[in-house]
Amino acid sequence: MTDPPPPQWKPISWLAVIADHVDGMLETDREQLAQLQEARAQPWLLDDATVARLMRVFTEQQADLTLFDEQIRRWAFGNCTPAQRREVVRLEGQMQQLRAINTAVLALATELQAGTIEQQLAKSDVELGLEVLLQGWPGSQRRPRE
Repeated sequence: MTDPPPPQWKPISWLAVIADHVDGMLETDREQLAQLQEARAQPWLLDDATVARLMRVFTEQQADLTLFDEQIRRWAFGNCTPAQRREVVRLEGQMQQLRAINTAVLALATELQAGTIEQQLAKSDVELGLEVLLQGWPGSQRRPRE
């Protein structure tokens, strides 16, 4: 298998393009995290394929974030106007948020993986019955259904 081509670092004139891309990823990832937090109450509404796709996409995104970080770092150490410098600093903050949300999405997807519809259907009637009876009891890991 051949190695991927080396990254093509962009000049500072690409700052607005990269900023739009980072801002868009951050907005989309925030929405995805909010949807997964809602799904936490009813994980059986998700299927294995959806959770696996989420995990694959957000794992791939983690690798891409490293490239964005490096591009922004290169700009930070380059010649910038004061306005460009402010935007680079803002992007550094956006990247920190993006990394945190990416990590949260992956953690939540891992948690939800255990409760997908396929996982529920694989349980015996006795297991499902006990889970329903134990919901909300002290020491129970599952929260009551809403």
